[in-house]
Amino acid sequence: MKRRDFTLGLGALAALPNAFAQQAAWPAKPVRVIVPYPPGGFTDVTARLIAQKLQERLGQSFVVDNKPGANSVIGVDALAKSPADGYTLAVVIAAYAANTSLYPKLPYDPARDIAPVSLIGQSPLVAAVNNEAPFKSAAELIAYAKKNPGKISFGSSGNGSAAHLSTELLKSLTGSYMVHIPYRGAAAALTDLMGGQIQLFLDAASGLINPGKSGRVRLIGVASEKRLPSLPDVPTFIEQGVAGFTGSTWAGILAPAGTPADIVRKLADEVHAIVRTDEVRGKLEAMGTIPVGGTPAEFGAFINAETAKWGKVIREAKVQVD
Repeated sequence: MKRRDFTLGLGALAALPNAFAQQAAWPAKPVRVIVPYPPGGFTDVTARLIAQKLQERLGQSFVVDNKPGANSVIGVDALAKSPADGYTLAVVIAAYAANTSLYPKLPYDPARDIAPVSLIGQSPLVAAVNNEAPFKSAAELIAYAKKNPGKISFGSSGNGSAAHLSTELLKSLTGSYMVHIPYRGAAAALTDLMGGQIQLFLDAASGLINPGKSGRVRLIGVASEKRLPSLPDVPTFIEQGVAGFTGSTWAGILAPAGTPADIVRKLADEVHAIVRTDEVRGKLEAMGTIPVGGTPAEFGAFINAETAKWGKVIREAKVQVD
């Protein structure tokens, strides 16, 4: 071997430990966590809870950056175009999976540009009705809707939202017809529900627990296989005869595709551990969220299943975005 080649070879070998050390030192600077929704909602609250715990455990700031718009597309696109170095993440919800079918062309390719990290938790949707509505249970709601097609209006936080698609699934499973009224966010839909402008609204439990317990709305069913610990007196739709009806929002962490595998694994392991602590599990369950955690592969399989499930609903109900 020539002396020059030998020297270069030694230099390359000497650089390897430094490269490994830099990767092993992650995070060495603040991490940006994109939330593709405004502050204060389910996604934002969940993201801030997990970001705070990641910061405590890993010794670096995890800074939430709210980038709302287009049913989360704007924020996810920002993630997809970020460096794949472990310093930009995003927390998304069920709309991320639905958008693949809702939008004829996305500015990013979920399979090519995005890497799943870990599912934080699932939040089954809860059905709330106006106190003056002529039904006090899910069974009575369905019976009334079938007898009076088009007389029930249901709200959602927007076209293609989990609330919208879950109610469309409920209509399909029960052969009922109700009129969809989309809103710009859950708060506006809840206000009109309490005021009687709409009769039904499905939302994450975090937004309905207090209005339900204070008597401002009536909670009649949970779209899950089991009752929620935070609402033990509210039966599931399945208990009330609507077989197979489940619908939820969920929160999970994504990274740009190409993010080093050891960083993705480390993040997934940390999230898995965080959601199993007594403190975080208690906070999530109080919000009506079931802690999950898990591996990147498990989260990827979950996203694929959600994409297929809601894609079918979107096609059959001919759902279109504005």
